[in-house]
Amino acid sequence: MADLPCSPDLAAGLHGHLTFISVLNSFLSVTAFLGNALILIALRKDSTLHPPSKLLLRSLATTDLCVGLISEPLAVTFFMSVVNENWSICRYALVAGMIAGYILCGVSFGTLTAISVDRLLALLLGLRYRRAVTLNRTYVIVITFWVVATLCSATWFWSPLVTLCCGIIATFLCLVTAIFSYTKIFFNLRRHQNQVQDHVQQPNPANQFNIARYKKAVSSAIWLQLTLVACYLPYGVVTALHARIELSPSLLNAGIYTATLVFLNSSLNPILYCWKLDEVRQAVKDTIRQVPCLCFFS
Repeated sequence: MADLPCSPDLAAGLHGHLTFISVLNSFLSVTAFLGNALILIALRKDSTLHPPSKLLLRSLATTDLCVGLISEPLAVTFFMSVVNENWSICRYALVAGMIAGYILCGVSFGTLTAISVDRLLALLLGLRYRRAVTLNRTYVIVITFWVVATLCSATWFWSPLVTLCCGIIATFLCLVTAIFSYTKIFFNLRRHQNQVQDHVQQPNPANQFNIARYKKAVSSAIWLQLTLVACYLPYGVVTALHARIELSPSLLNAGIYTATLVFLNSSLNPILYCWKLDEVRQAVKDTIRQVPCLCFFS
C-alpha cells in the first residue's frame, strides 16, 4: 500500500503539480519552523499563563515546529523523488513521512483535546483548579500522547489499515471530547451570565475581569480547534476514499493538495496565538525587538 504512489503510471502528468507543491511546502516549512520557534521562546518568557496550560500550548507548538522541521521536508523529498522518478527514495520518504505525520497529528489532536478539558476544569473546579491540574500531571498526559501516538504509528509496519483505523478511532474520540467540553462550557457560562443579571447586588469587578479573561482563553482554544479541523478534514475525506477505491492520478493529486493544507495548519497556529492571546503577543513582540540586539552583540 505504501508503494502505490511511487509509480510512473500514477505520477504521469503530475510533475507540474508536484514541483509547485514542493516549492510551496518548502516555504511553509520555513514559516512553520520560525513561527513556532518564536512562540516557544515567547511562552518560555511569559509568566502570566498557568504553567499546565502553558505546557499544553508548548506541546502544540512543538508538534507544529516538528511539522516544519521533519514532515514537510520529507514531503518535499517524496514529491521531488516522484518528479525525478527515483522510486527507491520515494518509498523511503513516503513511509517516513506517513509515520511522522501520524505521530504529530495524533499528538496535536490529543493536545487540543486536553486544552478543551483543561478549560472546562478551570470553570468547574474554580479555586480547586490549581490544586487538581498540576504541572506534573500535565507532563504525564503530554508524554502519554507522544508514547501512544508513536506506538499506534508503528503499526504501519504491520498493517497500514490498522494504523488508519487507530487514527480514525482516536480522532473521533478527541472530537467528541472537545465538542462535549466546549458545549458544557457554553451552557455553564450562559447560566452564570443569567445568575449575574438576576442578582440584585452589583457584581464584583474582579470576578468580571476573570470571567472576561477566561472567555478569551476559551475563544483562542476554539479557534485552534476549528482551524485544525478545517485543515485536516479535506485530507481525511481523501484518505477515506483511498481506503475504499483504487488509487488513481486524480486521487493522488487531491491527496497532495490536501496534505499541503494539513501542513498549512502549523503555519497558521502561531498567527492565532498572537491574535487571541495578549500575553503571547506581547512576549513575541518583546522577543522580536531583542533580535537586532542579539545579532549586534554576537
